[in-house]
Amino acid sequence: MSEPGITAPDAGRGPTAEAAGGAAAEPRQEGSPDVRPPTMRPRRARASRAARPAPPASQPGLSEAPPAYDPDLERVEIEVLLEAVYRHYGFDFRSYAYASIRRRLWKRLQAEGLKTISALQALVMHSPEAMERLLLDLSVNVTSMFRDPGFYKAFRRDVIPLLRTYPFIRVWHAGCSTGEEVYSMAILLQEEGLYDRARIYATDINDVVLQKARTGIFPLERMQEYTENYIRAGGTRSFSEYYTAKYGGALFSPLLTRNVIFAQHNLVTDRSFSEFNVIFCRNVLIYFEKSLQNRVHSLFYDSLVTFGILALGSKESLRFSKYEPCYDRVHPSEKIYRKVK
Repeated sequence: MSEPGITAPDAGRGPTAEAAGGAAAEPRQEGSPDVRPPTMRPRRARASRAARPAPPASQPGLSEAPPAYDPDLERVEIEVLLEAVYRHYGFDFRSYAYASIRRRLWKRLQAEGLKTISALQALVMHSPEAMERLLLDLSVNVTSMFRDPGFYKAFRRDVIPLLRTYPFIRVWHAGCSTGEEVYSMAILLQEEGLYDRARIYATDINDVVLQKARTGIFPLERMQEYTENYIRAGGTRSFSEYYTAKYGGALFSPLLTRNVIFAQHNLVTDRSFSEFNVIFCRNVLIYFEKSLQNRVHSLFYDSLVTFGILALGSKESLRFSKYEPCYDRVHPSEKIYRKVK
């Protein structure tokens, strides 16, 4: 592909903004993503993606190495496995938190009925299906609609007035998981009258979660929680207006994704693919080692327009990064930053 920054975006459910006639057409730029259908992607390109690892906190049910397992040998085996996965499939876990990766590898190893990390390596090298299972174990997709309502309330109050000054708004949700926060931002932009001049790029490593995000179907039993989040986030309508009970879940309106492009993307190795007015990357960087955090911050800096907005998770920060002087804090408590130089 000519543009490695984003692989085969797939528009959200429903027609594109231009076809629907409901939004201003986005100016085509050099470096805009290739929009060939997913079936045209080379198999190697589909695999060349980085991943988000599991949270480091202890969780019930996660497996550990047998007590007699040599920890030095274990580390060597894990490093060799991660290198092999990167070279063969393109998924880059090599700079992620070791303890987190280690627990997830042992969980998968025991689920496969294996005894050693080397045996797991042999399996995933020769079985793409086993690699898919491993990727699902290594990827954790904990999210919700209007997660951290105070963040959305601050965004509505402090950032929306800035976005009104742009004729067209590009938003990048990096590490979007199953899409709950993408739909949340689409609702917010809709209520503020900005959705029709916005384009949202929602990216993640895991194509399985992207497929789920595209469907717009979420558990019906979570709607009470999401409704409470929406109200606390400053929602101006009835949350139930945005979905209908269908297909055993809550089906959200396709109008919310007519200006959304879902695509796989590699935060570790892919370059910037456009310029954005807003970048969301919430609760992803906390799982990266410092060197990898710096690389991703460099990608975000290069991808933001001057005076663009960077939104991070509550436990993430620009402090002690070389880019800290390049941003002003927009809100005293929420991790919302504005690029100023």
